[in-house]
Amino acid sequence: MIVVNGLRKRFGPKTALDGMSFTVAAGQVTGFIGPNGAGKSTTMRVILDLDAADEGTALIDGRRYRSLHRPLTHVGSLLDASALQPSRTARNHLLWLAHSQGLGAGRVDEVLQRVGLSAAARQRAGGFSLGMRQRLGIAAALLGDPRALMLDEPFNGMDPEGIIWMRGFLRALAGEGRAVLVSSHLMSELQDTADHVVVAGRGRVIADATVAELRAAVSDGRVVVRTPSADAGVALIAAGASVIAADGDTLTVVGLAAQDVTAVLAGKGVPFSEVSAHRPSLEEAYVELTRDVVEYRAGDAPEGVR
Repeated sequence: MIVVNGLRKRFGPKTALDGMSFTVAAGQVTGFIGPNGAGKSTTMRVILDLDAADEGTALIDGRRYRSLHRPLTHVGSLLDASALQPSRTARNHLLWLAHSQGLGAGRVDEVLQRVGLSAAARQRAGGFSLGMRQRLGIAAALLGDPRALMLDEPFNGMDPEGIIWMRGFLRALAGEGRAVLVSSHLMSELQDTADHVVVAGRGRVIADATVAELRAAVSDGRVVVRTPSADAGVALIAAGASVIAADGDTLTVVGLAAQDVTAVLAGKGVPFSEVSAHRPSLEEAYVELTRDVVEYRAGDAPEGVR
């Protein structure tokens, strides 16, 4: 388990963390999302004692990172997939890390196989694509068989096959009882992967909930109706709803819950093939929750630039 409590950190006049607090529970994938400048990377660096907090604590199973004996056996991390010596082979890159933790070459071969790099083990890492470097970084994070993992943007550089693999891989790690913290800008991937999501903005936590809870929190009550009948809109308006005709046989209904829409249409004998409450995506929930904490906003293009 990773517990972040009341972290505050300033870099000169800039406040990077302003009371950041959350927990990464064992057996779950926790998504860590937020706009640029939200404090995600700084939080991860503080957890790993790469940056010192001005206030607050970041503990791994109740201890500071610097106090951990053989730290890779407690927490594995991937903050920068390019942080490697490019002339070393993938296997040699992992060997020196393994030796620093008292681990043998057998463990290196195990993690290479698990991330799908066995065939590339003796290739120089400098020639790897970004997706392959991500896999190598994950292999390094797994070397000590840690109970906690922190991965910063692990989907970057992955091809479609790699993204599918990553989704299943993260779920499998959590299924083994590990606490998994994943920072990503790819909301669609976290929606299918994360159990829990921490939304950060301006150095503090904006939301801390399950994916389902976040999506429900920004639901606007819209109901989608598919019907071939023009009488549907008339019946629903008479029942007090607002109705907007969308494409083809689709209506958007506001002002009635899905079960009430069904009751109205059934009561009037109006045929329909679908009545469903609109469920916003994680991306829609994220945009709504971070609307007021985005550090940079795109403006109109300058005159003559389109």
